[in-house]
Amino acid sequence: MILEKIDHLLAEITALKASNADELEQLRIKYLSKKGEIAALMNDFRNVAADQKKVVGMKVNELKQKALEHINGLREQLQNQETISDDIDLTRTAYPIQLGTRHPLTIVRNEIIDIFQRMGFVLADGPEVEDDLHVFTKMNFAADHPARDMQDTFFVSQHPNDVTKNILLRSHTSSVQARVMEHSKPPIRIICPGRVYRNEAITARAHCFFHQIEGLYIDKNVSFTDLKQVLLTFSREMFGNDTDIRLRPSYFPFTEPSAEMDISCHICGGKGCGFCKHTGWVEILGCGMVDPNVLELCGIDSKEYTGYAFGLGVERITNLKYQVSDLRLFSENDVRFLKEFESA
Repeated sequence: MILEKIDHLLAEITALKASNADELEQLRIKYLSKKGEIAALMNDFRNVAADQKKVVGMKVNELKQKALEHINGLREQLQNQETISDDIDLTRTAYPIQLGTRHPLTIVRNEIIDIFQRMGFVLADGPEVEDDLHVFTKMNFAADHPARDMQDTFFVSQHPNDVTKNILLRSHTSSVQARVMEHSKPPIRIICPGRVYRNEAITARAHCFFHQIEGLYIDKNVSFTDLKQVLLTFSREMFGNDTDIRLRPSYFPFTEPSAEMDISCHICGGKGCGFCKHTGWVEILGCGMVDPNVLELCGIDSKEYTGYAFGLGVERITNLKYQVSDLRLFSENDVRFLKEFESA
């Protein structure tokens, strides 16, 4: 009688299935708990004849062992199913997924930032949607300056009677400099990377948005010589130790004196080629000593402090480094173009 019951339970346990952890726990309680089916067999074992106890005892132990193995197997299956459902997207394409790479502008931007950070400059950031006060007024732009016109600037809102209340997309990251000077005391040594916007026709050589990195250093006794040395160090770090620079007089509302800086063409070594228009020099940035009016407008005593500023276009430097002929390639997301920078 008990042997038949053991065989019946063995067949029943072998056929057990569970779709979730709760069902499995109920099966464990039913068969393996202290009040379960197998424990009940142990109670009946006392009534077995002495000459059959050995055989029945072995059968009961075998039944208990197989029940444990089967329930543990079901538990492992459920755990594997949970792992598969959590880690594998069954809707994903079977084809290998190609890894991306950093955008060339990001590569060059990070390299420029790293060079200036090693010279003691710290990062500063500001909003892309700005007011006229920080973009133009505090940068010493006259109220009728052409840069304020719709031809050059994207305005969000305009106030004809008070241009300082105009809201616009910043046309340079100098607005970040203005905000830092407002709320910080010298010495100030910052670089301001970011995207800027100008109302220009999109061509191979121009775009309505691009990326700048501007630098500012204000302290006592800062001179043009300090500026020249920093720019020479940057140029040689960026383009090679044999790079030379030259500074040409220029004009910017926020610096006086102002200059544009050229580097010796790294393609022809300064001998002259099509890239440098056979001059041996390539322009890369504008710079100068901070105009005293800018310092005063931002709350800094121009009689005690002086400073220099510079600004360069990331696209321009990227063109020089990788010889990209068309600016539009940087924003068109053509994967064929981006794949060229996988090893950069």
